[in-house]
Amino acid sequence: MNTRTQALAREDASIQRNVATINEQKARPSAIQAMASRLNISPANLQKTLLDTVFKGAKESEFAALIVVANEYGLNPLTKEIYAFPAKGGGIVPVVSIDGWIRIANSHPMYDGSEQNFVYDDGKLFAVETTIYRKDRAHPIKKMEFLSECKRGTDPWKMEHRMLGHKGFIQAARYAFGFSGIHDEDDGEIIID
Repeated sequence: MNTRTQALAREDASIQRNVATINEQKARPSAIQAMASRLNISPANLQKTLLDTVFKGAKESEFAALIVVANEYGLNPLTKEIYAFPAKGGGIVPVVSIDGWIRIANSHPMYDGSEQNFVYDDGKLFAVETTIYRKDRAHPIKKMEFLSECKRGTDPWKMEHRMLGHKGFIQAARYAFGFSGIHDEDDGEIIID
């Protein structure tokens, strides 16, 4: 084989690889298509609905990021498992509700249940210890969250036990499963500030 023939063969092989890559990318659904398929709605209707409701005010890049994160964790934005929290200076912060955190923990193949024990000091709520069990670990993951570090001056925190229980579960789930890139509403407010 002469040099010219070898060069043409390499060029043909390169073209075939590029065509295969392009065809693979065409066959792979976009993030919005994947979510729309999972939720049984057209991509255009899903995008319009999300931008009119739970992702209101999101820029194109923020919307894309929210969709990718929702797909990564199997969250449904239509049931507010994930939503856009408005930032004070404009833009949004992606927030996962407690329902979303519960979904992703329950969906993890190694999740084997959880327990919570509230701790009191002089009869007042002091902390919560959350234990998460994994099927592939000999020892459970335990995380303590303290009321003084978590409580915020918002209406939901009037239900201290419930809210501290939520914070405890979220933090224990982060430790147990390595969930990253997602926040609860309190974290979202802190990030914004």
